[in-house]
Amino acid sequence: MRFGRPFGVVLLLTAGVVWLFFGVLSSLVRQWASDDNYSHGFFVLPLAAFFVWERRSQLIAARPRPTVLGLAIIALSLCVFLAGRLGAELFLTRVSLIGTLTGIVLFVWGREHFRILRFPLAFLVLMVPLPAIVFNQIALPLQIFASSVGETAIRIAGVPVLREGNVLQLPTTTLEVVEACSGIRSLVSLITVAIVLGYFAERRTAPRIVLALAAVPIAILANAARVAGTGLASHWIGPWAARGFFHSFSGWLMFVAAFLALVAVQRILSARRARGGPALAVEPVRC
Repeated sequence: MRFGRPFGVVLLLTAGVVWLFFGVLSSLVRQWASDDNYSHGFFVLPLAAFFVWERRSQLIAARPRPTVLGLAIIALSLCVFLAGRLGAELFLTRVSLIGTLTGIVLFVWGREHFRILRFPLAFLVLMVPLPAIVFNQIALPLQIFASSVGETAIRIAGVPVLREGNVLQLPTTTLEVVEACSGIRSLVSLITVAIVLGYFAERRTAPRIVLALAAVPIAILANAARVAGTGLASHWIGPWAARGFFHSFSGWLMFVAAFLALVAVQRILSARRARGGPALAVEPVRC
């Protein structure tokens, strides 16, 4: 491997990162395992490693030009890490890991290697759970929106329904759209899927961005449809249809539907390009 620093320096930096951030990585794994909202984190690291491996020939061919900017980024990231530890803020300590890795790439190998690795490094952000204050600010509006759309759909179907906040009262049962049903779980997971789909299916930046952005309304509407379907099923079939296996199965079913909608968006973008429609992207770039 052709790198601009002795192997000992790379080994020392790697050992230092593992030692310093071992607790951060451990807490990440525990949260992925216990919090369904972020279980997709288990797929982020292997995918990021694959993206790096895929670029191995470019990395070997690139000329190492270490820059002191990397050292500055490492120092800044360690300050963020220290602030996170002192303030008991997990988000800061976790983000500082990505910043430290970015700084090491710049300090050890240089800007060209960073340009090659910028996508895998940015992809790692998806493994970091949102701060609780941000999560709550997103989850509550999603709960209200899903409840509102569910109420409208149920009423259109001819079923009497009364909504109070995120609680739907039907003749036979009462449904509460709790935080777990806000749709943020499918939103975060679908954005991750959209980015991966865009990476493999598209080679231009703009279609990839369009796919990632399309995941947001698709996930929100799919969850609202799930709420409406759950309400109708509980009224027509029985309250048990809103609990247990059927409730979980409806979540998987709507996620599959949302994924298929993403694929449809990607096919539309590809067809538009094949017909020679107006370009959605600037010059192709490697990322």
